[in-house]
Amino acid sequence: MTLYLIYTLKLHLFIPAMTTWPTQRQIITELTTFARHKLWPWTTDADQFEKELEYQQEKATRMPFSRHIVAVGDLHGDLPNARRVLRFSNVIDDSGDWSGEVDFLVQTGDIIDRGDDTILLFTLMENLRSQAAEVGGTVLSHLGNHEWMNATGDWRYVYPSELKTFGSIAARQRMITTGRIGRAWAQNYTTASRLPLHPSIGPPNTAYPPTSSALHFQKEDNLDFGIGYTDNKAMSHAALSFVHGGLSPSYPELTPFPSRINELSDSLLAKLQRRPQPPPHPPHPYPGLPQGTTVEEARLYNSNGPLWYRGWAMEDEETVCSQVDAVLQKTGTRRMIMGHTPDFHNIQSRCNGKVIIIDTGISHAYGGVLSALSIHYTLKPVGDADSQRWIEKEVVSALYSDRQEILASDEREVVGEFWHDES
Repeated sequence: MTLYLIYTLKLHLFIPAMTTWPTQRQIITELTTFARHKLWPWTTDADQFEKELEYQQEKATRMPFSRHIVAVGDLHGDLPNARRVLRFSNVIDDSGDWSGEVDFLVQTGDIIDRGDDTILLFTLMENLRSQAAEVGGTVLSHLGNHEWMNATGDWRYVYPSELKTFGSIAARQRMITTGRIGRAWAQNYTTASRLPLHPSIGPPNTAYPPTSSALHFQKEDNLDFGIGYTDNKAMSHAALSFVHGGLSPSYPELTPFPSRINELSDSLLAKLQRRPQPPPHPPHPYPGLPQGTTVEEARLYNSNGPLWYRGWAMEDEETVCSQVDAVLQKTGTRRMIMGHTPDFHNIQSRCNGKVIIIDTGISHAYGGVLSALSIHYTLKPVGDADSQRWIEKEVVSALYSDRQEILASDEREVVGEFWHDES
């Protein structure tokens, strides 16, 4: 009877965790092993216990993995069109809430200016961020050149009707500095992102090249199902870069990516938000960057920096394709994705999908086509476990309200141990 009560108690403690385990076979094996090890230790030993756990973990890593990413470009103050894009790309449901159909939403900046829905759009993004996190999703947000213009006091593209939604110039200044929009920029927005396609590389914004040989964990419900090694050469560049403008080949702060850019971004934004706010331009003179801005911070904001650079969109194909591989190699990525330079008809893919420009003038201020970028990534095991062979596939598609176009579909075989939970 005593053993029965102990066993029942242990079973009760195990039940909440069972729903997060990868397979029914693992549930049974883990529970049985636990009972043998904890309740009847004379039937097993620690070594056998560890071996059985390692075996089950190894079996779990041979399960297929998938990741679905949706990226959206410049929104410029247009909430209705933003919602339309997020709905037909399955980011939100009919109620406007996070759908759970995608793993990552990436927005590449320029939410502000040229329209009246600044407050509503930033509120939407924060709501989606919270909803996504509750179900294991992630929203990655970026500061565009227009967010930075507003932070500097350059309000050339602020409509009088948008200003009225804040109430006054002073109220708008407070909102984008110490208020909820400004706090969101400081806490939840970056200037650059590196998004791994597989958790073996680490979480979003794991720096490349790795600064150490530290292990990265993929976690679900506070349980660790695997370890990712940053030095796995087969997957070292299985990631995407996102910025607003572009990563210039001659920009000197590319590495480590994206941490160096984001360090400069954080420090410059803090200086802008903490200084006494200058009267906005126009009608007043352009206030410029704050006193104490470093040379590196100023470079972040110049025409060759990641906020304003347009070379990947404007240069000819031969020039672009001759330069792209070196930047991808430096940043530990396979594709560069950016907004900023609009094409009002299509998402632009260059160099076989290595460069993708996703600004299509979504806002009614431009009247461009509504669009989103979709990346479906899968990693599937082939052969037996000893061979450690996998088929990796990326399908990159442009989504429009009435059609979908495949921009790139790449498949490759990789060999190695790749840890992930079942998807």
